[in-house]
Amino acid sequence: MSSSKISRAPVWVLTGGMALAIGLVLLGARLAAQPAPVPDLSRPGTAAEPRQVSVIMRDYAFNPTPLYLVGGETVEFYIINGGLVAHEFVLGDSEVQRAWAVASGATPAAPFATPPPASVPPAIGGVRVLLASGADARVRYEVPPAGAQLQLMCHLPGHLARGMVGEVILTSR
Repeated sequence: MSSSKISRAPVWVLTGGMALAIGLVLLGARLAAQPAPVPDLSRPGTAAEPRQVSVIMRDYAFNPTPLYLVGGETVEFYIINGGLVAHEFVLGDSEVQRAWAVASGATPAAPFATPPPASVPPAIGGVRVLLASGADARVRYEVPPAGAQLQLMCHLPGHLARGMVGEVILTSR
């Protein structure tokens, strides 16, 4: 009879892989907990040359947060839905947020339901972009003067309750 030796290599590979995975998760959590760096705001965007601002919507967060804007500038948002479900990007003052909360609240939460189009009166202002999972969009926005109180939220049913609110810091030139 020959004796066969059982290799322990799969155990070591599995253990090493698990340790690496745990380390990467912990590193990601640490990096996600840090606030976004302050972008260079020395050249605010203009109508002719808007400042480019990228925002990623995740399941149930906006990145970056805080979002830094300069009062009176023009920005072009590049918005990406990196989440697994639809999300909306609603940027505006409390009146804008109230209007979209009511409009989005009319959207049925049932899967496969066809929601009625959500809309608010044109005079409300602000900006709203609704994106399916994996979709992206570009939108220009004229930032109100410094002193305005801007908020960033997703009003789709249940999203605010899960914390989908972004901080906005509005500075002066």
